[in-house]
Amino acid sequence: MFHIDQRSSTPIYQQLIQGVKEALLRGGLRFGDKMPSVRELAGQLAINPNTIQKAYQELERQGVIESLRGRGTFVCQHIEAHADLARQAEVNEALRKALIEAHYLGLGAEQIMAMVKEHLHDLSIGGE
Repeated sequence: MFHIDQRSSTPIYQQLIQGVKEALLRGGLRFGDKMPSVRELAGQLAINPNTIQKAYQELERQGVIESLRGRGTFVCQHIEAHADLARQAEVNEALRKALIEAHYLGLGAEQIMAMVKEHLHDLSIGGE
């Protein structure tokens, strides 16, 4: 269900968070779907259950999933955008760094915009 790169410098719990969000955008997960249990997912991915729990806690804090006592963990029916200014600043900085790197790779504004549009379309963001 999710791909984890053990060699990545990105912590595993953050990779899992990103994987859940991407699966939602791509339709691999839908609103109301039951998430695998912590133990089940830890077994599938061969990673520590505490890592899964940490990712689930952050996803719940962000309003992406919800735990229902005795029933399991589910994708929230209505995910509302949060005005998390700190996370918005992180996204802005990551985008800035990517644009600087793209410039030094010789990509022009049109190529960069084409890449952005391709990702927006691929992830079904923005009604493209």
